[in-house]
Amino acid sequence: MEKLSFDSFTKKIYIKASLEKLYWSWATAEGITSWFLRKAQYLDTDGQLRSPDEEIQAGDSYIWEWHNWDGQEKGTILQANGINFIEILFAAPSKVSVTLEDSGTAVLVTLKQYDIPTDEKSMLDIHHGCSNGWTFWLANLKAYLEHGILLNETEFDLKEIPLAGFQFVNM
Repeated sequence: MEKLSFDSFTKKIYIKASLEKLYWSWATAEGITSWFLRKAQYLDTDGQLRSPDEEIQAGDSYIWEWHNWDGQEKGTILQANGINFIEILFAAPSKVSVTLEDSGTAVLVTLKQYDIPTDEKSMLDIHHGCSNGWTFWLANLKAYLEHGILLNETEFDLKEIPLAGFQFVNM
């Protein structure tokens, strides 16, 4: 059995959608803003903005913005094979990998966040915060692709609630 620790976590979910649709959902600005982000920009290695429907490539950089959070997440695309695997620098120095495995009737989505520092702040903000966040966002992706609904909060402005990110399940 794999040992649990604060330097990484893994989340898995089966989603009834095609491998191509799931890869698009992660690998394009158009896809990732359909279920996850308010805004996503991908810049190629020359600093040129990729079009919303263009797939990311290794070496690209990104700027992500969420609903109900004024901050930005900036990082680098470490790997993107165009089929079933993406790895990014996220909440640096940690990394996130997304692996898509076709199981016939569904695709198994495996998200792993790792290289998380184990100081108290990182254990709370990255391990606890991101682990909870990814659990919700993977469920949101499933709801969106299988049922055409979004579960994340876009109607109410939660930015003024100091602990909203730790209290609202649909941030």
